[in-house]
Amino acid sequence: MLELMVYAGQNDCYAKCEEVLKKFTSLDISPSQIFRVTNNVSEALKSEDLKSERILQPLSNQDYLYIEVDGSMVHTRKNEEPWKEVKLGRIFRGEDCMNPNTDASHLEHSHYVGHFGKSADFCVKMEQAIDSYGDLKDRLVFINDGATWIREWIADRYPFAVSILDFYHAMEYLYEFADKAFPNSPAEKQQWVDCQKALLLESNVDTVLDNIKLTQAKEEEKKKLITYYQNNKKRMNYAQYRKIGCGIIGSGAIESAHRTVIQKRMKLSGQRWGTTGAKNMLRLRIIAMNNQWAKVINVVKMPSLARSA
Repeated sequence: MLELMVYAGQNDCYAKCEEVLKKFTSLDISPSQIFRVTNNVSEALKSEDLKSERILQPLSNQDYLYIEVDGSMVHTRKNEEPWKEVKLGRIFRGEDCMNPNTDASHLEHSHYVGHFGKSADFCVKMEQAIDSYGDLKDRLVFINDGATWIREWIADRYPFAVSILDFYHAMEYLYEFADKAFPNSPAEKQQWVDCQKALLLESNVDTVLDNIKLTQAKEEEKKKLITYYQNNKKRMNYAQYRKIGCGIIGSGAIESAHRTVIQKRMKLSGQRWGTTGAKNMLRLRIIAMNNQWAKVINVVKMPSLARSA
């Protein structure tokens, strides 16, 4: 019963858990009791935050390990900052990516890492997870949105890795610019964007930069996009990236992970989180998504936990 309470608690809001558990067990279990047990179990698992173990199968000699990281904001309580960032990482093997770069793409297996706190602490967790797969050097592929802290972390800790600017972020900036460069000509705008997209996919970043300069957009708008592309130019060799591993160049995996790991449970209507509660919930979500539920079972068997429940 304790295990069911924890599983329900990390899967949906506590009021809904009460309804589901009564339906399946015919027992009245209050939301406050489910909350207490769920938090107690997660607190007992705090030491797991300092551990790292390989979740995925070992890589073949030709395969690549992909790493995507990003942040997602959750609403916090009134006595804290209004919003705080949950940092999330998703690690997967190239051979586990089915139908890459298509609408039907999906991952068969993933290794998740989450942290509610400073980026430096999150990076340590990520390093422990990544390093558990061995010294892969240039068979590590990072895909992200170009945030400075992520870019610098990769360059410092994994200098031989392949670091990719998420192609969809690159295109998002391009579309925003095109809206201002061609405000009264949708057809011309789309034609121009399609041309730049084709050039980017062939790694012709310099040509795209020249084309941006030739538009009638304001100089400040040109400078904004040009600076973004120039800062990330070394990470935009998309023609080459599509030839290695499974060939993906987008961060759809981490965007999907935000929905399934964090938003599904931690961004429900009306929710507000304290720091401790958010950390406890994130810990259980990561354990569940990593198929490590045996850790929860081991904790609920502890006599001390049964007494506290």
